[in-house]
Amino acid sequence: MSEQNRLGVFKTYKLYVGGKFPRSESGRVYEVTDSKGQWLANAPQSSRKDARDAVVAARKAFGGWSGATAYNRGQVLYRVAEMLEGRKEQFVREVAASEGLSKSKAAAVVDAAIDRWVWYAGWTDKIGQISGGANPVAGPFFNLSTPEPTGVVTVLAPQKSSFLGLVSVIAPVIATGNTAVVIASADAPLPALSLGEVLATSDLPGGVVNILSGATAELAAPLAAHQDVNAIDLTGAGAELAKELEIAAADNLKRVLRPLAAEADGSDASTDWLAAPGTHRLTAFLETKTVWHPTGALGASGSSY
Repeated sequence: MSEQNRLGVFKTYKLYVGGKFPRSESGRVYEVTDSKGQWLANAPQSSRKDARDAVVAARKAFGGWSGATAYNRGQVLYRVAEMLEGRKEQFVREVAASEGLSKSKAAAVVDAAIDRWVWYAGWTDKIGQISGGANPVAGPFFNLSTPEPTGVVTVLAPQKSSFLGLVSVIAPVIATGNTAVVIASADAPLPALSLGEVLATSDLPGGVVNILSGATAELAAPLAAHQDVNAIDLTGAGAELAKELEIAAADNLKRVLRPLAAEADGSDASTDWLAAPGTHRLTAFLETKTVWHPTGALGASGSSY
């Protein structure tokens, strides 16, 4: 068959839950268009059942991932960057179409996203040194504070920065031992859904990251109220939705990361995702455990709170 008569093979985008690629439980899809309104693909319209399944997968994966050594987690994140490097051309195309960027600008965004994975990979075994340590006490005791992951984190990805912003909110969550349920940008979900394919072919255990696409508000509401979700990142929520989700999250005292002032309208258009990320997203979903232990020959047992 000649090239002129050949029909292209359209890609079927699926969710990424528990290391697998299910279609939405609802069977629904919605059209994704580029910046000019031209059709790009059909994306799965996730349901509340999909969201609950993602939480189950994240909870199941939490024990093994949080129990891995920080060094091992760093190796896994670096492996993700390696896999992204090999598929860079695909992500350049998807980012250019999703965000209306030129090929050169999209390439710069993808390069920055890959570098960001490497940056967070390097922090996995260092964040404990800046967020914990020995505390001075008056008495014959050691007093040590160490950071521990919060648990299952729901992440509302940025709406406009479909890839660099996405990586910037996922990588710090899992670098510190948490697992994530990610709601991709509603208008530009394709880079996020393709990222699931990269994660599945890296060394990241299934369930550590789970990616849903669809209406942000429809998915975020049940996740904010879910009793087995420990924290929520509201980066991709507008001001009104963020307020509603904070109220829902208060039912079981979730840790909430509020949008920055530049992100408060949900557009994240004025957020400079290319800027150095700092460590605030690494520490946002860590809990501090403090251990007391007697010195000398007072005894072998210690206490903690």
